[in-house]
Amino acid sequence: MNSSISRRSMTVSMVAGAAALGAAGVGHAASAQTSTGAAASATERHLPTIVLIHGAFADASSWSDVVSKLRKQGHRVVAPALPLRGLAGDAAYIRSVLDSIEGPVVLVGHSYGGSVISRAAVGAAQVKALVYIAAFVPEVGESAAELTDKFPGSSLAKNTVVQKYPLPGGGQGDELVIRQDLFRHQFAAGVNRTTAEVMAVGQRPIAVAALQDRATAAAWKNIPSWYLVATEDLNIPPAAQRWMAARANAHTTTVRAPHAASVSDPCAVTELILGAAHSVRTGH
Repeated sequence: MNSSISRRSMTVSMVAGAAALGAAGVGHAASAQTSTGAAASATERHLPTIVLIHGAFADASSWSDVVSKLRKQGHRVVAPALPLRGLAGDAAYIRSVLDSIEGPVVLVGHSYGGSVISRAAVGAAQVKALVYIAAFVPEVGESAAELTDKFPGSSLAKNTVVQKYPLPGGGQGDELVIRQDLFRHQFAAGVNRTTAEVMAVGQRPIAVAALQDRATAAAWKNIPSWYLVATEDLNIPPAAQRWMAARANAHTTTVRAPHAASVSDPCAVTELILGAAHSVRTGH
């Protein structure tokens, strides 16, 4: 296969040179682009797909820099929007995303997204690795709220406000948002101020019930896991992160980062994900 790709690359170079000589080269250049695209697609087929799940107070754009870096390495990346309405429904939605993907998957969760992937990956044979980024790794019967309070250090409760939202069957539920004037300090300390202000405006509220829902499954017991501990996290205490990572026997890295580690330190986050992906590819 390598010799075939080399020959094709030589052909692309020759065609590109011909294109500079006249109008006839336009057609050849298009052919060259098609060949290059085919090679890229072949590369993607040999790499696991990376599925990125955001958590509370964020959206899929929080993965933007990580997505770019992973794609440069040839990975197909999927970053769906998480409803943040309840653990069972959120996990079922992510499971539907996983079921649409062929081939091996590295499933990544940030914050509350860790609770979601721990449930969604159960029985999903294509998920070969779990990566937790400053995330919850609950045991059956544990909730995100319980794990937050297991160790001191979280200032989230005092920096959030409760809003009402309509429930599908009628009535109202409670959801949390971080106060915009405190968002950067609480969630994204060290992130460029303008970026953090935009994140604050576009933050996704999470239903209080979702943080209180207790886990009914723990995929990390059967799937290899990786964990990034954010030492400056004010949402999930770093001590809780270390404890959860150790309990899951996760490959762990520690980064001086806030809760929004994928925004503040995308290189470290990407490196950890690529390590998991390499393990999937090589079986080590």
